[in-house]
Amino acid sequence: MTSLHTTRARLRSPGAAFAAAGLLTALLAGAGPASATPDPGDLTPGSLPRAAVPQSAAAAPDRELAPGEIPGQDEIVHSKNITPLANIPSSYPSGVNSDLAFQDRYAYAGSYDGFTIYDIGNPKAPKTVATVLCPGGQNDVSVYGDLLFLSTDSSRSDDSCHSVSQPATEKSSWEGIKIFDIKDKENPKYIKSVETSCGSHTHTLVPGGRDIYLYVSSYSPNEAFPDCLPPHDGISVVKVPRKDPTRAAVVAFPVLFPDGGNPGAPANPGVSKTTGCHDITVLPSRNLAAGACMGDGILFDITDPEQPRVIDRVQDNVNFSFWHSATFNERADKVVFTDELGGGGSATCNEATGPNRGADGIYDITGRGDQRRLVFKSYFKIPRMQADTENCVAHNGSLIPVGSGRDVMVQAWYQGGVCVWDFTDSTSPKEIGYFERGPLTTDRLGLGGSWSAYYYRGHIYSNDIVKGLDVLRLDDPRTDSAKWVWTDRLNVQSQPDYH
Repeated sequence: MTSLHTTRARLRSPGAAFAAAGLLTALLAGAGPASATPDPGDLTPGSLPRAAVPQSAAAAPDRELAPGEIPGQDEIVHSKNITPLANIPSSYPSGVNSDLAFQDRYAYAGSYDGFTIYDIGNPKAPKTVATVLCPGGQNDVSVYGDLLFLSTDSSRSDDSCHSVSQPATEKSSWEGIKIFDIKDKENPKYIKSVETSCGSHTHTLVPGGRDIYLYVSSYSPNEAFPDCLPPHDGISVVKVPRKDPTRAAVVAFPVLFPDGGNPGAPANPGVSKTTGCHDITVLPSRNLAAGACMGDGILFDITDPEQPRVIDRVQDNVNFSFWHSATFNERADKVVFTDELGGGGSATCNEATGPNRGADGIYDITGRGDQRRLVFKSYFKIPRMQADTENCVAHNGSLIPVGSGRDVMVQAWYQGGVCVWDFTDSTSPKEIGYFERGPLTTDRLGLGGSWSAYYYRGHIYSNDIVKGLDVLRLDDPRTDSAKWVWTDRLNVQSQPDYH
């Protein structure tokens, strides 16, 4: 836990600049392999190198795609209602950029190498405030007040920011939650770690009164890891006292699948066996949550945050391979679940895969109380064909708070780019805007594209695995009302009530 180092956007003296540069080089050299090993469920382990960005490739003039067209290598294309405003290249040349969180005028961007704090007060000219080196996949991030929470789902030598990767079978291995004090944005301080069973692939912040709760999602990609052995059939609940976050600790491990969950193959070929959850989205104002749990989708009650209670559970053993994430609509009578077919490392946005696999599943919520049920309505997948060298599948997105009874969200699709789509009619969803780059590579399957794309304070922010932070403006009469919705904080898995 000891210490960490921060590289600032503005260093106070030439001497400080040389010292920081030397420290950065030294830490990167000791941080393990040159590129982080992807984790299953978001990236297929070891199957793909991070695609090299062609240094000579210049972006062509912005334009729309013709039907069925695949843009040229590294070419930027977008619909007329989306305008690219800014891009900040990745701070981590050896890493993989991951999730995003927002608070006030700042964006917090995770990476397998640590996290970056951006000042987005002027969306046209965002600035890097601090870059924190703290390796450990996949470093999903959330923020609350002066606290930042980071997920580590990588077997590490210890809980410090100087740790190195080691086999999970080592008794000293550590993985779990790291907590930082971010009161001083230029100098975040690492103040506490909490080890959790099977690590923390993702986590979901559940705000309370005196306490904050974290629902820690983790799962076993195989049965070789000692603390992931079945039955790993629940989630870790971490309680964080707001007045003394250094007392944070695991307080419960509620079982969500008493029957063991979806058995996967060979009973259900092509479907992931449920050995935990990948991601959970909570709607605190409704005491409601939706869980994407490998082979299962669940709806549960979180009235008692330490003991969430399953209301309904669904499976799709025909078209869903890996239940990845969930998003409620504004009225909380629908849930969009994503299927991360191929773990994020495959080319699935092509004709061979088809429109129903590696897609979103739209479910209506019917009934009341404990009689609420998830009812499948349709699939949605981006209509733009991608090259066989582009990893592309449904990934992280957020609701765009348009009100007026309409349901619109923005979503990342890795190299499929950023998609804005309307699911007001659950049975007939449609894309209404997009932004994407052409393939990073044309001779082999590479790794890149948008990991997360979220709507915050009138703009879309995308964390691209290779390219860094993109800022987009959406101008469309169907979504313009959202520009008037101003939130102080956005942890997408802790979904606000926009009513």
